[in-house]
Amino acid sequence: MISLHSHSGQHCLHAKGKLEEVVLRAIELGFDTYGLSEHVPRSRLQDLYPEEAALTCEELARMFKEYVVEARRLQAKYADSITILVGAETELIHSESLDELDQLRAAVPLDYLVGSVHHVAGYALDFDVPRYREAEAACGGAEGLFCAYFDAQEEMLRRVQPLVVGHFDLVRLFNPNCTLSEDVWTRIRRNVDTILAYDGLVEINSRAWKKGLQDAYPQRDILQYMMTRGVKFTLSDDSHGPADVGMHYDKLHSYLIEMNIKTVYRPIRAPDGTVTTQTIENTQEHPFWMALRSRV
Repeated sequence: MISLHSHSGQHCLHAKGKLEEVVLRAIELGFDTYGLSEHVPRSRLQDLYPEEAALTCEELARMFKEYVVEARRLQAKYADSITILVGAETELIHSESLDELDQLRAAVPLDYLVGSVHHVAGYALDFDVPRYREAEAACGGAEGLFCAYFDAQEEMLRRVQPLVVGHFDLVRLFNPNCTLSEDVWTRIRRNVDTILAYDGLVEINSRAWKKGLQDAYPQRDILQYMMTRGVKFTLSDDSHGPADVGMHYDKLHSYLIEMNIKTVYRPIRAPDGTVTTQTIENTQEHPFWMALRSRV
């Protein structure tokens, strides 16, 4: 089974543990494909998280390069036990963010990208409630924030065309019961069209349960719409350390059954580095799930 979104404390200060510990836990739990996806480095001091206050942007950039070197080492070391993919999770904070991402991709080859938006109007949406409320106020209220979030996501999707779309509706984290207006739905439908146009994969992300949400990302109303459009799905635990690997995958299995999702997709890396996608049929009956329950 698969997860394509993960972090480690070695290379991300709001996560825990060593990158190799994350890989070893994935092997222990029976994953056959596991994606490593540390955040791309941010280029402005004002965009650093509180735990990064002692770092410079240059140190963040060096940390990311060290991550890629270590991830490639682990990819080769454990190739007989698990398929490791070396990727990164995008940021879109200011107008130059995607230009910086283009430069990074040219300098540091990666297997894939997780395309995510974490900031709106310069404020982090997923750090704490006060920052979320500041973003909301900067956008003129909840609807303005949701519209701005999905507009930023569309720019990222169009420019980057990431293989994996990360936590599609992260904007709901601290306002899960917000009614989605027609203006918001118009943007959601547009973004789904963009994903379909370049054949991206939308992750069903189990970390939402750790955050207290009812469903995995995307929440079921959006997920159901995506299903009617024929969106391709993949799976992610969005782990932030070895203890999080496979987090809430028992609920994820039940969610796949409830939503009648029987097929998911995973990337495959050829020896020449080319990455293509492969279908996993009969996902609900995969032997991974039974083995997982005995190991967690």
